[in-house]
Amino acid sequence: MAERRLRVAIVGGGAIGAAIATFLVARGEACEVTVIERDPTWRQASSALSASSIRQQFSTAVNIRMSAFGIRFFRRIGEHLQVDGEAPDIGLTEPGYLYLATAAGRDALIRHHEIQRQHDVDVLLLDPPALAARFPWLATEDLALASLGLSGEGWYDGYAVLQAFRRKAISLGARYLHAEAVGFDRHPQTAAITAVQLADGTHIDCDVAVCAAGPWAARVAGFAGIDLPVRARRRTVFTVSTPEPPRDCPLVIDPGGLWFRPEGRQFLAGYTPPPEEDGDDLPLEPVLQDFETRVWPALAARVPAFEALRMTGAWAGYYEMNTVDHNAIIGLHPACPNLQFAVGFSGHGLQQCPAVGQAIAERILDGRDQTLDLADVEFRRLLEGRPRHEANVI
Repeated sequence: MAERRLRVAIVGGGAIGAAIATFLVARGEACEVTVIERDPTWRQASSALSASSIRQQFSTAVNIRMSAFGIRFFRRIGEHLQVDGEAPDIGLTEPGYLYLATAAGRDALIRHHEIQRQHDVDVLLLDPPALAARFPWLATEDLALASLGLSGEGWYDGYAVLQAFRRKAISLGARYLHAEAVGFDRHPQTAAITAVQLADGTHIDCDVAVCAAGPWAARVAGFAGIDLPVRARRRTVFTVSTPEPPRDCPLVIDPGGLWFRPEGRQFLAGYTPPPEEDGDDLPLEPVLQDFETRVWPALAARVPAFEALRMTGAWAGYYEMNTVDHNAIIGLHPACPNLQFAVGFSGHGLQQCPAVGQAIAERILDGRDQTLDLADVEFRRLLEGRPRHEANVI
């Protein structure tokens, strides 16, 4: 009699869910993978609406490890995810991240630099004279220090990453369903999930379920009676153009929460809204009035050439914000023995999807991490009151 294949149901078909599916079916083992995605256009998916950047400049070792894995994977994504001889091209470029600090943030930047160097991040500290010499278009009068990533940091086409993983997973046998998950069937004695309930009344039988539902993950966790501290947080991204664009521009993080980077002949820019404006259930619409009141003034103050810029477009996307410590939530919860979580990335999910895909596949098939140690971001840390705070959240 043939051995029954392990049935895995993944709720969420964004980059995280697609990466998990790919790494599962790529193992070539007796694994049957179904990805449940309610919106196959991905119009609201964080993967499609992200600014699609990757960095190593984190304050925690686990995030450095995950993003280092990510950049190595993205550099060879054409090899890893080719299908029928067609290699995906995500347009990866590595101009680096530039973190700017005033006197108030100088010591934190130095502490983070020490952690990064301990983990072989290619990063350089610049004092104001060195910063002005390297980037003469930058206003540096109020700055005390800067940190520049020399390699392993940049940006790419996030939607292309999502589609490359999806296409690879399907080519290796994963099944995608256009459907909405509305609940779980549970075993009466073990509380294990036996099936995912769909809105049309269908039940997808499974031996393992995965919650990779991004900003909507708390709702899915609720199907199992689990309180998940992940909330959707709206972020607006503006596209701008200027007659005299700064040359050799990395992705710049301003002390006031503004960020900007080149995008072709234009620039992308965004900001972190104040806490009182960063609530739940905000509509996925760009906050256009903030361009005049917050973004443009901050851009012009940091780069005088931006005084002459004009806004050419805008969109909004959701962060799946872990409201406890701004780090991923990985693995099992004691309330359910077979529900794996891969959520709460707080803006880092797209760059960390290769690492998380590999890790969740290993946890399902091997019972433990093999390639990367992700114990620091397991769900249990939150239940035990051991948060792992990430300071560098944009």
